[in-house]
Amino acid sequence: MNFKERYGPWAIVAGASEGVGRSFARQIAAQGVSCVLIAKAGPLEEVAAEIRAESGVECIAAEIDLSAPDALDQIIAAAGTREVGLYIANAGGDAAPERFFDAQLKEWVRVTNINVMTTMQACHHFGRLMQERGRGGLLTVNSGACYGGGSYLAIYTACKAFLLNFAESLWAESRKVGVHVLTIVLDKTDTPNFRRMLERLGQPWPSDAASPDEVARIGLERLPYGPIHNWGLADDEPGHGWSPASERRQRAAAMSDAVELLYGKEVK
Repeated sequence: MNFKERYGPWAIVAGASEGVGRSFARQIAAQGVSCVLIAKAGPLEEVAAEIRAESGVECIAAEIDLSAPDALDQIIAAAGTREVGLYIANAGGDAAPERFFDAQLKEWVRVTNINVMTTMQACHHFGRLMQERGRGGLLTVNSGACYGGGSYLAIYTACKAFLLNFAESLWAESRKVGVHVLTIVLDKTDTPNFRRMLERLGQPWPSDAASPDEVARIGLERLPYGPIHNWGLADDEPGHGWSPASERRQRAAAMSDAVELLYGKEVK
């Protein structure tokens, strides 16, 4: 299958108003796949118009707060009867720079809803339909924070660790039924949100920040291989305490086979 046959005719990009999400949407549309763009705010309509003009595909915008308890219902309503073959969960880089007990609980619930609950619910809804069709893709944009915790990062790192293990498990379950699963683990990336954060903290801009366009390109390129791509590293290369993607892939496959055998189920 070509890209459109594998991941079309529609894709949903959550967190599409700028940065990496916008780059994903533009590159997906360039492959002939129509897009539903989702974000809480930002120039969504402008991005949709830009994509329609440069790619000639259908592109609609839906302003949705992904932290809301009914976010999935709103996403499903935005998709309507469209057949969604690709779901990109890019929203989730919203970390409060406070210690766990210093912030209000509602702030941590909000961050968890964006990163975990809405992503899990959307992957369940659209992923089940993809499995029935025997094709499709689920891609989550992750952070190196997924590999360990630290001060000021309790909930953020916990959420990103969830995405890491979630992707490995979904990949293990979907690897032989035609649905591709990937979490792309990023380091510093040149996004408006990252620039705003550094400006707020009075920190200098790093010269080695990754380009959003390159992140999207590599993410889509690595999606068929799953379940993890560590940004800037080869498949078998560890870095900064990260496990090589190839090692974690083998571990996820072995664990899946062992558990399915234990439960008396035939490995599919």
